[in-house]
Amino acid sequence: MMAKNKTTETHNSVADFINGLNVQKQRDSIQLIEIFKSKTGFDPKMWGPSIIGFGSYHYKYASGHEGDAPLAGFSPRKDAISLYFWPEFKERQPLLEMLGKHKSGKSCIYIKKLADADLETLGKLIVASVEEVKKTYPQSSVK
Repeated sequence: MMAKNKTTETHNSVADFINGLNVQKQRDSIQLIEIFKSKTGFDPKMWGPSIIGFGSYHYKYASGHEGDAPLAGFSPRKDAISLYFWPEFKERQPLLEMLGKHKSGKSCIYIKKLADADLETLGKLIVASVEEVKKTYPQSSVK
Protein backbone atom coordinates (compact mmCIF):
# COMPACT_ATOMS: atom_id res chain seq x y z
CA MET A 1 0.00 0.00 0.00
CA MET A 2 1.28 3.44 -0.95
CA ALA A 3 1.89 6.03 1.75
CA LYS A 4 -0.74 8.74 1.86
CA ASN A 5 0.44 12.22 0.90
CA LYS A 6 0.81 14.47 3.92
CA THR A 7 0.28 17.68 2.00
CA THR A 8 -3.22 17.76 0.60
CA GLU A 9 -5.62 20.58 -0.11
CA THR A 10 -7.69 21.50 2.93
CA HIS A 11 -10.71 23.69 3.59
CA ASN A 12 -8.80 25.73 6.17
CA SER A 13 -9.02 29.49 5.87
CA VAL A 14 -6.09 31.23 4.19
CA ALA A 15 -7.04 34.46 5.99
CA ASP A 16 -7.06 32.76 9.39
CA PHE A 17 -3.65 31.26 8.68
CA ILE A 18 -2.19 34.63 7.63
CA ASN A 19 -3.70 36.36 10.66
CA GLY A 20 -1.69 34.02 12.88
CA LEU A 21 1.63 35.21 11.42
CA ASN A 22 3.84 38.08 12.58
CA VAL A 23 3.21 41.46 10.93
CA GLN A 24 6.07 41.22 8.40
CA LYS A 25 5.07 37.70 7.28
CA GLN A 26 1.43 38.87 7.03
CA ARG A 27 2.41 41.76 4.72
CA ASP A 28 4.65 39.55 2.60
CA SER A 29 2.00 36.82 2.39
CA ILE A 30 -0.73 39.24 1.30
CA GLN A 31 1.55 40.60 -1.42
CA LEU A 32 2.61 37.10 -2.48
CA ILE A 33 -1.02 36.00 -2.74
CA GLU A 34 -1.70 38.87 -5.17
CA ILE A 35 1.36 37.96 -7.27
CA PHE A 36 0.66 34.20 -7.37
CA LYS A 37 -3.05 34.78 -8.04
CA SER A 38 -2.34 37.16 -10.94
CA LYS A 39 0.27 34.84 -12.49
CA THR A 40 -1.60 31.53 -12.06
CA GLY A 41 -5.21 32.69 -12.37
CA PHE A 42 -6.13 30.63 -9.28
CA ASP A 43 -7.35 31.62 -5.84
CA PRO A 44 -5.25 30.65 -2.83
CA LYS A 45 -6.05 27.43 -0.95
CA MET A 46 -4.41 25.91 2.09
CA TRP A 47 -2.40 22.72 1.50
CA GLY A 48 -1.61 20.99 4.73
CA PRO A 49 -1.26 23.26 7.75
CA SER A 50 1.09 25.88 6.29
CA ILE A 51 1.33 25.93 2.47
CA ILE A 52 -0.69 28.41 0.43
CA GLY A 53 -1.15 26.84 -3.00
CA PHE A 54 -2.60 28.03 -6.29
CA GLY A 55 -4.29 25.63 -8.68
CA SER A 56 -3.54 21.93 -8.61
CA TYR A 57 -2.49 19.06 -10.82
CA HIS A 58 -2.49 15.29 -10.58
CA TYR A 59 0.86 13.51 -10.89
CA LYS A 60 1.83 9.87 -11.22
CA TYR A 61 5.41 8.64 -10.93
CA ALA A 62 6.86 5.57 -12.64
CA SER A 63 6.89 3.95 -9.16
CA GLY A 64 3.10 4.11 -9.17
CA HIS A 65 2.99 6.80 -6.48
CA GLU A 66 0.45 9.44 -7.39
CA GLY A 67 -1.32 12.38 -5.88
CA ASP A 68 -2.29 16.00 -6.22
CA ALA A 69 -0.08 19.03 -5.69
CA PRO A 70 -0.44 22.79 -6.07
CA LEU A 71 0.73 24.23 -9.39
CA ALA A 72 2.70 26.82 -7.41
CA GLY A 73 2.68 28.08 -3.87
CA PHE A 74 4.51 29.36 -0.85
CA SER A 75 4.79 28.91 2.88
CA PRO A 76 5.69 31.74 5.26
CA ARG A 77 7.89 29.75 7.63
CA LYS A 78 9.67 31.07 10.73
CA ASP A 79 13.14 31.44 9.22
CA ALA A 80 12.25 32.15 5.60
CA ILE A 81 9.46 32.16 3.05
CA SER A 82 9.53 28.93 1.03
CA LEU A 83 8.47 29.42 -2.60
CA TYR A 84 7.44 26.19 -4.33
CA PHE A 85 8.20 25.74 -8.01
CA TRP A 86 8.74 22.90 -10.46
CA PRO A 87 12.29 21.62 -9.86
CA GLU A 88 13.60 21.96 -13.43
CA PHE A 89 12.77 24.27 -16.30
CA LYS A 90 14.91 26.05 -18.86
CA GLU A 91 14.53 29.56 -17.45
CA ARG A 92 15.00 28.56 -13.79
CA GLN A 93 18.71 29.29 -13.32
CA PRO A 94 18.84 32.59 -15.25
CA LEU A 95 15.74 33.81 -13.39
CA LEU A 96 17.16 32.78 -10.02
CA GLU A 97 20.27 34.83 -10.81
CA MET A 98 18.01 37.89 -11.22
CA LEU A 99 15.72 37.13 -8.26
CA GLY A 100 17.82 38.74 -5.56
CA LYS A 101 18.91 37.41 -2.18
CA HIS A 102 17.74 33.78 -1.81
CA LYS A 103 18.76 30.19 -1.18
CA SER A 104 17.52 27.34 -3.31
CA GLY A 105 16.75 23.68 -2.89
CA LYS A 106 15.37 21.16 -5.38
CA SER A 107 11.81 22.51 -5.57
CA CYS A 108 12.02 25.36 -3.06
CA ILE A 109 13.42 28.84 -3.16
CA TYR A 110 13.92 30.46 0.24
CA ILE A 111 13.78 34.20 0.82
CA LYS A 112 13.97 35.92 4.21
CA LYS A 113 11.53 38.65 3.21
CA LEU A 114 9.79 39.72 0.04
CA ALA A 115 11.79 42.98 -0.06
CA ASP A 116 14.88 40.83 -0.86
CA ALA A 117 13.31 39.62 -4.13
CA ASP A 118 12.79 41.24 -7.52
CA LEU A 119 9.01 40.92 -7.92
CA GLU A 120 9.01 41.02 -11.73
CA THR A 121 11.47 38.11 -11.77
CA LEU A 122 9.36 36.27 -9.19
CA GLY A 123 6.36 36.61 -11.49
CA LYS A 124 8.37 35.18 -14.40
CA LEU A 125 9.47 32.24 -12.22
CA ILE A 126 5.85 31.47 -11.34
CA VAL A 127 4.70 31.57 -14.97
CA ALA A 128 7.63 29.46 -16.27
CA SER A 129 7.17 26.88 -13.50
CA VAL A 130 3.42 26.53 -14.11
CA GLU A 131 4.01 26.14 -17.86
CA GLU A 132 6.51 23.34 -17.16
CA VAL A 133 4.01 21.51 -14.92
CA LYS A 134 1.40 21.74 -17.69
CA LYS A 135 3.93 20.35 -20.22
CA THR A 136 4.99 17.54 -17.89
CA TYR A 137 1.45 16.51 -16.97
CA PRO A 138 -0.63 17.48 -20.03
CA GLN A 139 -3.15 14.72 -19.31
CA SER A 140 -3.57 16.02 -15.79
CA SER A 141 -6.67 17.83 -14.81
CA VAL A 142 -4.98 21.13 -14.00
CA LYS A 143 -7.53 23.06 -12.02
